[in-house]
Amino acid sequence: MPLSAHVPPDHLTPTADLHHTFVEHEDLKAILLAGQNHFDIETVCDVRAGKGPVLMRTHFPVFTAAIGSRDPAAPAVGFFGGIHGLERIGTQVILHYMRALLFRLEWDELLHRQLEKVRLVFMPIVNPGGMWAHKRANPNGVDLMRNAAQRAESPVPFLAGGQTFTPLLPWYCGRPNTPMENESAALLGVVREQLASRPFSLALDCHSGYGFDDSIWFPYAKTRRLMAHLPEMYALKTMLEQSHPHHDYSFEPQSNQYLLHGDLWDHAYDNTPASHVFLPMTLELGSWLWIRKNPRQLFSRHGIFNPIKAHRIKRVLRRHADLLDFLTRAAFAAPNWLPDANRRVQLQQLATAYWRPRRTV
Repeated sequence: MPLSAHVPPDHLTPTADLHHTFVEHEDLKAILLAGQNHFDIETVCDVRAGKGPVLMRTHFPVFTAAIGSRDPAAPAVGFFGGIHGLERIGTQVILHYMRALLFRLEWDELLHRQLEKVRLVFMPIVNPGGMWAHKRANPNGVDLMRNAAQRAESPVPFLAGGQTFTPLLPWYCGRPNTPMENESAALLGVVREQLASRPFSLALDCHSGYGFDDSIWFPYAKTRRLMAHLPEMYALKTMLEQSHPHHDYSFEPQSNQYLLHGDLWDHAYDNTPASHVFLPMTLELGSWLWIRKNPRQLFSRHGIFNPIKAHRIKRVLRRHADLLDFLTRAAFAAPNWLPDANRRVQLQQLATAYWRPRRTV
C-alpha cells in the first residue's frame, strides 16, 4: 500500500554510512521525502547486496512513486531506470525530471490540470544492488533485461543476446526454469498493476549503451515480427517528429539492431490484456558520443556508459527532459491521436513499410 502522504517513512531518511549507499539512491530518497504530500510511494521489493558482514548491513528498498489521477481508467506513463547498475545516467534523467516536477507543482496550474487526468509512475532504480556495486547485473549476477522466461525465435549474438552458462560472464539470464529475480518480478508487477491494467499506457525505460546515436527501441527483441500495436507506435513517432522536428532519436523495433533472450518489455507487452494499448519503449543513450569527446573515459567502467564531465551531464539531463514531457502530454491527449479502425489500416501500411523487418546479427 502507498506510504503515508503526511508522515515521513523511516526508510526515506538519509543513510549516514556512505559505504552502504550511493548518490542516486540518496537523491531518490530526498526527492520522495520532499514530495511525500504529492507522491504515492511504495516499496515493491528489498534487495540485499555485498558479501559477508557487509551483506547484513547493506540492503536497499526498491521504490516506486506515482502521482496524478487515481482513476483506474486514466492513461498512465511509467518511467523506469537503473535496470543495469552501470548505466547511472538513465536513473539521473528520471530523477532530474521528478525533481523538476515537484518544483513545477508549486506554480504550474496547467501541470495540476494535466495530473487530474493522467497518472505518472516512477521506478528510477530497479537494480540498486548493481548500482551500489558498480556492476551491470544484480547482486546474483543476473542481467535483469535478459531475465524473463521467453527465448528468441532466431539466433542471438553470442553472449550479448543472453547466456545461461554462468553469472561469471556478462549477460547472464539466470538459471533456466527458475523464478525471475526479485527486481525483475517487481518491475513486471508494477507494469501489470499500474500501467497495463489501464486502457492506455506508455512506458520509457532509460539506459545507456554503445553507439553514436540516441535510440528509442520498442518490442520486439525476441523476434523480427512486428508488434500488434505498430499503428499506434507509428502515430506516436510521427507526433514526436512533428512537435520536436530537430530531435536526434532513431525510433525502431529493437530487433532491427539485434535479438535477445528474456527481454522484460517483450514479456510485459505480451501479457497485456488484448483490449488495452500498452506501448513500452527503451531509451538507449549513445555513450560513444561522450567517449569520442573524452577518450579517457574508455579506461573507466563508469565512463563507458555515462558522461563524466559535469557540463555534459547537465546537457544530457536538459536534452531528454523534453522527451519525458512529450510522453506525459501524449498520454494526457491519447483520445485525440489514437487511431480509429480505418486510420489503423492506413498507419499499418505506412509503419510496415517504414519498419520492414531486416536481417541483423
